[in-house]
Amino acid sequence: MSTYGTLFRVTTFGESHCASVGAIIDGCPPGLEISAQDIQIQLSRRRPGQSDLTTPRNEKDLVQLQSGLEMGVTLGTPIALLVRNEDQRPHDYTETDLYPRPSHADYTYLEKYGIKASSGGGRSSARETIGRVAAGAIAEKYLKLAYGIEIVAFVSSVGKVHLPAGMAPPSLSPINPDEEDDTAHDALSKDFVTLLGTISREEVDKHPTRCPHPETAERMTKRIIRAKNAQDSIGGTVTCVIRNIPSGLGEPVFDKFEASLAHAMLSIPATKAFEIGSGFRGTEVPGSQHNDPFVRDASGGLRTATNWSGGVQGGITNGENVYFRIGFKSPATISQAQETAQYDGTPGSLATRGRHDPCVVPRAVPIVEAMAAIVVMDQLLIQNSRKSAATLLPPITTLPPTMVLQKTLKVEQTPKDS
Repeated sequence: MSTYGTLFRVTTFGESHCASVGAIIDGCPPGLEISAQDIQIQLSRRRPGQSDLTTPRNEKDLVQLQSGLEMGVTLGTPIALLVRNEDQRPHDYTETDLYPRPSHADYTYLEKYGIKASSGGGRSSARETIGRVAAGAIAEKYLKLAYGIEIVAFVSSVGKVHLPAGMAPPSLSPINPDEEDDTAHDALSKDFVTLLGTISREEVDKHPTRCPHPETAERMTKRIIRAKNAQDSIGGTVTCVIRNIPSGLGEPVFDKFEASLAHAMLSIPATKAFEIGSGFRGTEVPGSQHNDPFVRDASGGLRTATNWSGGVQGGITNGENVYFRIGFKSPATISQAQETAQYDGTPGSLATRGRHDPCVVPRAVPIVEAMAAIVVMDQLLIQNSRKSAATLLPPITTLPPTMVLQKTLKVEQTPKDS
């Protein structure tokens, strides 16, 4: 389906080489001030042609607000957003009339629908993500104003080039090779925790790779250029953190918070992996070291000592930073000749033309942020509707105090401290 969300619903439309792409957002609260520039900032971070590391397709990706606002203020009615495709070259894809591109969606879309777009991958193209990024920018503005929520993503690896162990997510940190030694050394290093707590988009955008570590960023650049010069491609990972997120978000059992995140992230083109918190590293650590003890925080509430859980326990946010990592495969469209088969099974050699990214992860950063914002927005609206309904009931007096948390029945109206 082309719609995501329960109360904050985002429907995207458009193909790679049609007239326009965009989104319709239903469920945005009324009274939110939104301008085209609020959205354009993120679209410009996603757009092609930003550097030598991306596709040379030249699209301005200028957003047009079509409905749902009056004098820059949301009405609560559906918001329509449109971005016109200007640099279309469908003739670059005539070879796909005969050949399904290896590892691309040409064949599977034809099997699914019995018909497919003639060029550029159609709906499977990353052009579709423009609508997601625009919708995510609207969600982000509400989340920031209402709760002080911040979402920042950055590139953590390209090919075999990774952030230094101390700055890397747990699963990218060195693992003790001794099978008999259960000690988990620096599973969540102080440097990584500091990075999650302080990283900003301005810092991320200082380098075209969107890696916040200058030395590693330069090595990533060389790896991407090497792939580009060889008419090849390379994959990588994006790490994302959500800060100041309230506790209590997530709808067990099938819409747990991490399940909703995984759903959203794995819907992004070229994704192949998702992990949250300790991820796969957590499978190698005994519970005695992996468990996250509770401690009293400065306000008299509870927080966790290590946050190995990645801010989610039992499918519900616990108030800690939520952090996760997404794996993007090497882009399928490359200009090397590849031995494959035509649609009728005849063997042959395919060398695709067109303009494509040698590595998608630098441009994927704002897409990851957008999908994270859409998930949080939807889950917040769901939780707040539950809280609002509960406030209409008389106070609970028949249960022990440890079974009733009265403050959860209050809908938060003021932003949390950032």
